[in-house]
Amino acid sequence: MTSTPHRKPVLDKPFVLDLFAGPGGLDVAAHVLDVPSLGIEWDRSACLTRYAAGLDTLHADVSAVRREAFESLPPEINVLAGGPPCQTYSVAGSGVGRKALDEVKGYIERLMAGDADEEIDKELKNLTDPRTALVLEPLRYAIQATRSPNRGNRPYDVIVLEQVPAVEALWDHYALVLESIGLPDGTTYKAEVAVLDTETYGVPQTRSRAVLIARREGLGEPFLPEPTHRAYEAKEWNRRNGKLAAVEGVHQPALDEEIDPRPMTRGRKAEGPLPWVSMRMALPGRKKPFLVRSNYGSSGNPGRRGVRTDQQPAATVTGRISRFVVFEHLNHDIVYEGPRFSMNEAGMLQTFPPGYPWSGTAQAQQVGNAVPPLFGAHLLSAALGLPAPDPEALREPWVPATEEERAKLRSQGCGAADDCTARCPHPEDQAPPRSAPRKKKASVQ
Repeated sequence: MTSTPHRKPVLDKPFVLDLFAGPGGLDVAAHVLDVPSLGIEWDRSACLTRYAAGLDTLHADVSAVRREAFESLPPEINVLAGGPPCQTYSVAGSGVGRKALDEVKGYIERLMAGDADEEIDKELKNLTDPRTALVLEPLRYAIQATRSPNRGNRPYDVIVLEQVPAVEALWDHYALVLESIGLPDGTTYKAEVAVLDTETYGVPQTRSRAVLIARREGLGEPFLPEPTHRAYEAKEWNRRNGKLAAVEGVHQPALDEEIDPRPMTRGRKAEGPLPWVSMRMALPGRKKPFLVRSNYGSSGNPGRRGVRTDQQPAATVTGRISRFVVFEHLNHDIVYEGPRFSMNEAGMLQTFPPGYPWSGTAQAQQVGNAVPPLFGAHLLSAALGLPAPDPEALREPWVPATEEERAKLRSQGCGAADDCTARCPHPEDQAPPRSAPRKKKASVQ
């Protein structure tokens, strides 16, 4: 295990601006660290969850705020964070994702060179999928901060970004230009980029994320959070625990045996001192042993798909978490289908506190899209030089906002205490275009 870096607070009063804030993963992380935050989120239901949780929120389009309302943001914000939508950056399939990455790298260099926003915005409208441009927003916010009279043209001190592993190449390019070129005003940063596994930070699921942590030059070298738990390794698990039980034709370890929770780590991972956290540990309300079946892989790793016992971490929690089938153990030979995960349980697998007030529609999608708060707290604490977060703080029941508090937050975020207003975005504003019909290949004569 590598030595733990000495942690010294980077900022006297950190204040986080969370772009694409979702239902509040990074904001809950900031809350645990006693750091104020403001989230910008365009989805109405995610905002309802945030208001119910008592989180400061703007129900708005991130791009629109930058263009039209940047000067209204609190000037004391000094930490920029977020995870832009990633759907267009998959490197699988036809190569469209690779093309998007290359296009965005070109726009990054042009923005750093000081090209006019109007010219770039005009070109971005011609992209195949408008969401491709959203990954530029953190950089555009960083540049806008240096042009803001309300801030005294002061740059952000710290930047923290996270996304799916396919975006690592883009974060690498972010880091390169932040260090070697700098913002148009000359501000440069020191940056670290890596793909981290959330189970190595105490999150009870296997979920890999590409992260970037940057500090403004002069604030010290940035460092990645030190893993606190061992990595989950499916092959080693299967080797150690070969006893099998049949569940609708799928063979997995039996439920009636205690299984050694000490998997081997991958060679590239630092081994933490603790075993990874299992679903059983994360969901103490589930009194009976159980199996969970999912129908997809995790982070492109086929070894992480299929059925897992409650003594393993969950597969990646996505918007399909409500489709996970849970089997409970009746006796040594019989397993039957039990109740599926509630939204509260799904949130706890993401390390949201018990009783987090999921609201609105598409709640499973909200849960799946969120940054796991414990992982987010590790990222923020490393970026800000704060002590590592206490996982127990996220196991305490969340205290929802009162009706009066929700009304106040919604008045600030939407413009009215009980409803959205004309300034709120509509879902179709960022909907991807319909796919063009695929052309048939000409036959060879």
